[in-house]
Amino acid sequence: MRTLWEQYVFQRGANANELWERLFQGRATRLLYIAGSGFDVRAQGVMREFIDSIKGSGAIVEDAKLILIGFAHYRLDEDLESLTEQNATRLAEIFSAIGSVETVSFRASDGDEDLSASISLRLGTDEVVNKVTTQTDIILDASSLPRVIYLALMTSLLNRLIPDRDAENALAANGVNFQVLVAEDAGLDSKIMAEDPSSEIVMVPGFSGAMQVESFQDLPLVWFPILGEHRVNQLQIMRSTEIPGEAEICPVLPHPSRDPRRADRLLVEYKEALFDSRRTPTSNILYVHESQPFEAYRQLLGAMRRYKESMEILGGCRLVVTPFGSKLVTLGVGLACFEMRPSNLENASYGVAIPHAEPTRYVVDARDVRESQPEICCLLLTGEAYA
Repeated sequence: MRTLWEQYVFQRGANANELWERLFQGRATRLLYIAGSGFDVRAQGVMREFIDSIKGSGAIVEDAKLILIGFAHYRLDEDLESLTEQNATRLAEIFSAIGSVETVSFRASDGDEDLSASISLRLGTDEVVNKVTTQTDIILDASSLPRVIYLALMTSLLNRLIPDRDAENALAANGVNFQVLVAEDAGLDSKIMAEDPSSEIVMVPGFSGAMQVESFQDLPLVWFPILGEHRVNQLQIMRSTEIPGEAEICPVLPHPSRDPRRADRLLVEYKEALFDSRRTPTSNILYVHESQPFEAYRQLLGAMRRYKESMEILGGCRLVVTPFGSKLVTLGVGLACFEMRPSNLENASYGVAIPHAEPTRYVVDARDVRESQPEICCLLLTGEAYA
């Protein structure tokens, strides 16, 4: 069966620089760059390399704007708070070489009225997506964004650029080049502790109907937890509040990995939460490539399609994905969910949901963040390359 990104553009390291220089060479550019002002300073290296490549390509920058996303509802140690402030200041300074800077805050409340986490995420996402007007190029840098935010932004921007996924050359997107950038260091990602997960489940915009629409509640549920280090508490909240006992569980593990023992350690870490308490058979495990997001996309999309087809005899199913993995795997998972989501939920026999138990506190040694030596990765998702 056809997939959207059957042919894809994915570059890393020096090849990403070469891609940017070819992509922007001597042409007029109207740029929207979206980044997070979190504590992860890897975003600075990504932005610096990108802007240097634009300058070197001889691009004519007609307009350039940086949307710097802030989020105030996370609790951080003093060192990480300081790193967050420094990162936001430095990102604005780097981008000022080619354009202007605007800050958007993903707020937790509106006046005296508290908003749910899902509504807050949707409002923030809509505010950013509405900045898309006449740009020729859109960049989403996931390096310093929480996974639920960059998943929401990526899928919403794709929905804006590709209103009809079945159209011929849908990925051409009227020539708008949409890139997702990330500074990959799975080792550092594994050291970042996500603590005190909220009991309130946040739903990625556009992926809530399968969990909330009444007509879907009696359909069998297939759960794909994407496993990553130090996320057992988040998984347990999800399992106890959203996943029925009779659900089919298909854990997703990173393999191949730069650390050949990583998948084994994750199996041990989640042994009680998934395999003992829910008696999940190891034959249900799905392995996806840690450093190849489009391969992760293909693996998960194929599994979701197989379950959809096999459960049609039961009237349909709910496909639920919870992302706890490293950034490249999570991006591939987001692409699979975007492609799998029904165009019209009312007439569909299945639904796709992305619920998440968002942590309220992150802990990592600030020295590990500063000393990280990531590799810059670039996913070109739409544009002239697909025309």
